Amino acid sequence: MPTTDPGPRPLPAPPRPVVIGHRGACGYLPEHTLASYELAARQGADFLEPDLVATRDGVLVARHENEISTTTDVADHPELADRRTTRTVDGVEVTGWFTEDLTLAELRTLRAVERLPQLRAANVSHDGVHPVPTFAEILDLRARLGRELGREIGVYPETKHPTHFRERGLALEEPLLDALRGAGLDSEEAPVFVQSFELSNLVHLRRVLGSRARQVLLVTAEDETPWDLAHPAGPWPDAPGLCPAGRTYGDVLSPAGLAALRGVVEGLGPDKEMVLPWSPDGTLGPATRLVADAHAAGMVVHPWTFRAENAFLPPELRAGGDPAGHGHLRTELTAYLEAGVDGVFSDHPDLAVAARDALHPPTP
Repeated sequence: MPTTDPGPRPLPAPPRPVVIGHRGACGYLPEHTLASYELAARQGADFLEPDLVATRDGVLVARHENEISTTTDVADHPELADRRTTRTVDGVEVTGWFTEDLTLAELRTLRAVERLPQLRAANVSHDGVHPVPTFAEILDLRARLGRELGREIGVYPETKHPTHFRERGLALEEPLLDALRGAGLDSEEAPVFVQSFELSNLVHLRRVLGSRARQVLLVTAEDETPWDLAHPAGPWPDAPGLCPAGRTYGDVLSPAGLAALRGVVEGLGPDKEMVLPWSPDGTLGPATRLVADAHAAGMVVHPWTFRAENAFLPPELRAGGDPAGHGHLRTELTAYLEAGVDGVFSDHPDLAVAARDALHPPTP
């Protein structure tokens, strides 16, 4: 039910930077599977990060995108051949199979496949093994592993294409908040960050639905405009005051923009090059003001995404010429941790934990 704006909230800095298992430990197992999330936790990740989309019957499930031809074996299911279609998602025409066209029961007949087989050939051996998990199952796994491992494990859900889903009558926000509340995780102290590239749905979660869980705005290039702000005629009548049409991520990241977000957003999740840009010679350049400005506004900074493969590393940190070969990820991570980030999203949580612990040893 509607609630008044809770206003600014102080955000105490965590004792150590956190490691977020990006889609689990997807450098080692197909992404967004319970096996990948479990491996991330066992490798020491502090948070498990599912991307959430909705099925036709409104169940939240974990997939990188709502189009699932690259992350499941749906193309091998003749009984679902007639569901293949072309749809425009956030202004981009996409052809394939979409979660919003399948019930949970239908989705349960599918199995996950490796999304990057050229770079992660070893993961292909797990194709066809793991089902698509629901958000409820991920929350249950998080609780069970926390008890088994004797430490708190957080969850870091992302709402994918929230305007698209709300326009189709499959809003992500209400079932997400219901699930968090059912698990006792809708509080400022809970090990939760809810993230989105769209600002309007974060405003909706906080100011209309009354969510107390911490929220993170994901940001890309400063000259880009979030989809909800580029197309303000969408389903967010409560958001225009904080979300004027045409506002770019650069506008949001200005000191005035960050100050305006207080009470709605407790952190930023920037593309890693917005923190340490790559220089023309392939080295990591000096830090931008993003971390300092965010900290001055009382926000944490969790850049993405740190991956071991050469294809994702700055040229100076690559090892050999094979894009799938592993380079010097720990060196890259150390540079970001020394720049003051409060956490990192990584496909290889074990390497991120090792880099973090070398700079910030755990308390005995």
